[in-house]
Amino acid sequence: MPPFLDPQLLKGVLPSLLLALLAERESYGYELVQRLREAGLTGMSEGTVYPALARMERDGWVQARLVPSRSGPARKYYRPTAAGYAALRDGAAAWQTLTTVVTPLLSRPVPTEPAPAAEEV
Repeated sequence: MPPFLDPQLLKGVLPSLLLALLAERESYGYELVQRLREAGLTGMSEGTVYPALARMERDGWVQARLVPSRSGPARKYYRPTAAGYAALRDGAAAWQTLTTVVTPLLSRPVPTEPAPAAEEV
């Protein structure tokens, strides 16, 4: 895991990540944070996940239900809706398209300085 993860990169892909996890198993917010951390996003916080879940619920991508808890207040469990599954398919396809272009470019060795302009060669 790189020492720095650009929050803007994460913001763009977070809904797809959450939908992918929720497609596997209905979960509550903090459980999703833990699952993302276990997957390698060690800096993931509740302050990032909960607003994303709220937006996804407003957009109709997830539905929630309250489940009583033995150790405190009821937990809000989320699951994808039909629109959420469609958004997950679209997000996964968009990510695959993007990585097909970006990965080869960013996998090149980093030069110490740029080559001369094409007109000068």
